[in-house]
Amino acid sequence: MPGPPVHHRAFFDLWSRVYDVPIVQWTVYRPVHQAVLAELRAEPARRVLDVGCGTGILTASAGGVVDGLVCGFDLSFGMLERATHRRVGPWVEANALALPVRAEAADVVVSTEAFHWFSDHDAALREFRRVLVPGGRLIVAVVNPRAGALARAAGEWFARAGQPAYWPTRSEMRARVEAAGFSVRRQRPVVRLFGVSFPTVVTVARRTE
Repeated sequence: MPGPPVHHRAFFDLWSRVYDVPIVQWTVYRPVHQAVLAELRAEPARRVLDVGCGTGILTASAGGVVDGLVCGFDLSFGMLERATHRRVGPWVEANALALPVRAEAADVVVSTEAFHWFSDHDAALREFRRVLVPGGRLIVAVVNPRAGALARAAGEWFARAGQPAYWPTRSEMRARVEAAGFSVRRQRPVVRLFGVSFPTVVTVARRTE
């Protein structure tokens, strides 16, 4: 499967330069990372894949929670270049729709604030199911707008800006995850800045047999 267009990669390579800025982390990413880490602590896992890992901050933190391997995947070389300075890994340049991982290789797949960028949500979810063991956990944290109209408007704005994105509503996220062969266990909103109309929700699911 071909990778994303070069200009998509360039967008994230550029974003990698400000991704680690403390004010960005504390207001945007840290509350979400803490919610995902809480889910990881709730149940043991030995093989975790972090898809859309960015500069690897969550991946590194997960390494301190998981007694095993935590591997970070991202399509941006700029993001991964910064991630390699962290004392965890491995780090893999890859498209979420075609992970270079054998079937049933992971206990948990995590994706944090990246799902909206994937070009085909359903294909990504099927790929996550493929690499998970039966009963394996899926933890996806992404903005779920309260209304479909908001989701469409945001997506159209980013498409016009040259970087397509789509944020599913909470109910749509549940439906897509279940249609891909998962059983949704819970959906928990994350309290953070600007989270009223565009709340981030952590969807936790298990791969069905």
